[in-house]
Amino acid sequence: MSLYPPPETVKAEVFARLPEEFRRKGRRSSWADANKRGEELHSFLEGPAFDSQGNLWLTDIPWGRIFRVSPDGVFTLVAEYDGEPNGLAFHRDGRLFIADYKKGILVLDPETGRIEPVLERARGECFKGVNDLVFAASGDLYFTDQGQTGLHDPTGRLYRLGSDGRLTCLFDTLPSPNGLVPNKAETAIYVAVTRANAIWRVPLAADGSTSKVGLFIQLSGGLSGPDGMALDSDGGLWVAHAGNGCVWGFDILGVPKCRILSGEGLFTTNLSFGGDLGQTAYITESESGTVLKCSLTVAGKPLFGPSNR
Repeated sequence: MSLYPPPETVKAEVFARLPEEFRRKGRRSSWADANKRGEELHSFLEGPAFDSQGNLWLTDIPWGRIFRVSPDGVFTLVAEYDGEPNGLAFHRDGRLFIADYKKGILVLDPETGRIEPVLERARGECFKGVNDLVFAASGDLYFTDQGQTGLHDPTGRLYRLGSDGRLTCLFDTLPSPNGLVPNKAETAIYVAVTRANAIWRVPLAADGSTSKVGLFIQLSGGLSGPDGMALDSDGGLWVAHAGNGCVWGFDILGVPKCRILSGEGLFTTNLSFGGDLGQTAYITESESGTVLKCSLTVAGKPLFGPSNR
């Protein structure tokens, strides 16, 4: 039962498709064996992030690839390596940070395609499998460590890597933490808790610690749960509902205001705001290898990175 009126429903259109020459067919990957019941995946696009030239950067998790997509939809393979890249976030200095399920936090030089490690372990222990990351205005990097956690094993973690290099585990009782984004005032972090089908709100104290973590939005249905998220300039939250074929738009109080339908497939995994006015949502539909787009009436919140979107 919903306490609110049905939100406006709109349909996304196709912006770009992964070209056939980049689709790996008839092959298995260890990531798909663990996360997609052994399916033969030609790709699994994730992590959309814009640079200052308006190019959209994407990851391909099972095949360890980073793509750049031009404003007119042309794909370029920038890097391919022995990893499982998921989330992307630009630093203000132009470097592209990668949350890699297999290797931890990495950084890519967009000019050369060179990838180097930033953080491979926490206190000498490997991560469960990092998933997504986001920069705060301070330059602190927040990231989720999901691995195979879920309702059966609620031990996923939320970390902060301070701009001073200090690593802090904010808490470690999340059943499958995924996408994350600070609220408009950056006094809290929203975390998509996939296997709980929910968005949690994580308050941040002045000293950087957290307490009174609460349930902000409870979703329902679908084959997976909330995945990637983005914030708009009004403080509203946009949530890619993987396995449900849509993106939900909520206002600053969590009231549903918009539902963007995929039209291509069910695995709408992530989104980023772009376009000339920053009012277009670009959405990855991962299983079809498609990037969708949908024009909105609100722009994305400016980010720490060089694209300012």
